[in-house]
Amino acid sequence: MSETFAAMAKVRPPVSIPDRVPSRQPPRPCQPAGKATMETIGNAWLWAGFSGLVLLALGADLLLMRHGGAHRVRFKEAAWWSLGWVALALAFNLALWWYVDQTAGAAQARRIGLEFLTGYLVEKALAVDNIFVFLMLMAYFAVPEELRQRVLVIGILLAIVLRAILIFAGAALLARFHWLLYVFGAFLLLTGVKMWSAAGEEPDLGKNPVLRWMTAHVPFVRRYRGNALWLGRGGHRKFTPLFIVVLMIGITDVIFAVDSIPAIFAITLDPFIVLTSNVFAVLGLRAMFFLLVGMAARFHLLPYGLAVVLVFIGAKMLLVDLYRIPVSWSLGGVAAILAVTIVLSLARPPRPAG
Repeated sequence: MSETFAAMAKVRPPVSIPDRVPSRQPPRPCQPAGKATMETIGNAWLWAGFSGLVLLALGADLLLMRHGGAHRVRFKEAAWWSLGWVALALAFNLALWWYVDQTAGAAQARRIGLEFLTGYLVEKALAVDNIFVFLMLMAYFAVPEELRQRVLVIGILLAIVLRAILIFAGAALLARFHWLLYVFGAFLLLTGVKMWSAAGEEPDLGKNPVLRWMTAHVPFVRRYRGNALWLGRGGHRKFTPLFIVVLMIGITDVIFAVDSIPAIFAITLDPFIVLTSNVFAVLGLRAMFFLLVGMAARFHLLPYGLAVVLVFIGAKMLLVDLYRIPVSWSLGGVAAILAVTIVLSLARPPRPAG
């Protein structure tokens, strides 16, 4: 799979280096000239290992969820699941660092490790905005507590597939058209400014054009029928509200991915790092949702922090040919912005409405 993508993106697959050469500089992910080149550490073994790990984790998650049955997820259970998903991502990063250290040297391993960690942190932070919208969707459709896990699991599986398509398409385009970096950077700047101006305002889901079209054209019943997504067959099939919610969660994630995927391309152009950090961030969305239920209002200043993160990353992308901001600075900057925003949110509770 990596060889096919490498040929399409004009990438030279990495060659194992038996002896380390400390003086050799690692290849840069982006060249300042008009001709864009991109290298990837992804080979057949890495792709197979990553895919197997994700499938194994998803299988275990679904098996445990099925064993537990439909139930309301409590804070303690969500906290343990969240820690588990974060630990899995960090373990993968450690294994990736060790592999690159053995094949390409310590300098390359440090760069790859920092790129994955920074991308994971950015995606994880931007995923919080997804959670807020998911909460509003669940409340708008009055999804029963015991059905919310099923909705999120299906939505996350759909999100992984759609994000993979967007990432490979974006990587292929950036490999051929270097100037798209500036388009992505400007887009992130504008999105950050828009997010800042819209912070504190709750969107009216009743005016959402996609939702209005679906409720007007898709035949569906008004009541939930257990965990069924539809009733009947063929032309007599009618969809349940659960189907509408699942579809809206998938569409919402794609909309947010339009922001988050260009953000991680500002950190690295390696499609393997982009996809793996994205997937590991998305895998923890279900646990994060139940962790933040009832706590969303306490982080009322977080949208402002996310807006600053997008502006920072957009500026980094626009300056890529003038000054390359080190990945360690990006990691520290994003972590500091999020930490300050969370502390201020807890120190200054939101004012009561009215």
